[in-house]
Amino acid sequence: MMRALLLADDRTPSPVWARVVSFTFALALFAGLVAGAFALLDYQWQWRLAGSYWRLFWDGWVTTLEISALALPLSCLIGLLFASARRSPWMPLRDFARIYVEVSRGTPLLVQLFIYWYAFGQKLSTDYRLISGALILSLFEGAYISEIFRAGIESISASQLETARALGFTRGQTYRYVIFPQALRQSLPPLAGQFASIIKDSSLLSVLGIAEFSLAASQVNSITYTTFEIYLSIALGYLILTLPISLWTQRWEQRSRFET
Repeated sequence: MMRALLLADDRTPSPVWARVVSFTFALALFAGLVAGAFALLDYQWQWRLAGSYWRLFWDGWVTTLEISALALPLSCLIGLLFASARRSPWMPLRDFARIYVEVSRGTPLLVQLFIYWYAFGQKLSTDYRLISGALILSLFEGAYISEIFRAGIESISASQLETARALGFTRGQTYRYVIFPQALRQSLPPLAGQFASIIKDSSLLSVLGIAEFSLAASQVNSITYTTFEIYLSIALGYLILTLPISLWTQRWEQRSRFET
């Protein structure tokens, strides 16, 4: 019984009861530490006052969800295109992709937001403000995802590529049936972290006047001065968005795992 709890390996399925007991204990320990830390502050909670602005919270959270729903697939598409461009036989295309990746990764997102917005975004109608923000976010995050995809592609051994060539696979077939399935499996752990970063980085879109979750929280905080209640709610709201992605990618990784 104790062995199932203390000596479980992440590659070996544990009994359901052991997973439940372990998770319950860890959750109780974490909650106790957080509660103890706030008890030392002797803080007077005002959840009712903060909760009276729930509608503003909800609208901001839904906006963040919409931004994330646009930015996640778009950043993956941009990342895949530039990862493929980095391996192109045409040298100017490889150099262009490399310049884009290095510039995007080497400058802060906040700077890029202002540059893209004041150069292009502000000329659009305010109806497209959210779409513009999601596109700018995708261009930034796509540079990081392209490197994740490129690392996954380059992890494929040369012998597999030679075998595919010997079987008569075209370049497109080699990528479709040999490279991409394995590269995706190798890329899942860092992709999960990058997806969470996309959701959290969307909070910076508030500088463009997009009424997303963090901007709504800041507005409520400026009215009520219930700082802890507000920012604990923000943490929970972002956790609700990022945790399913993390669990889904972990599940997908386990299903596609095989012993080498």
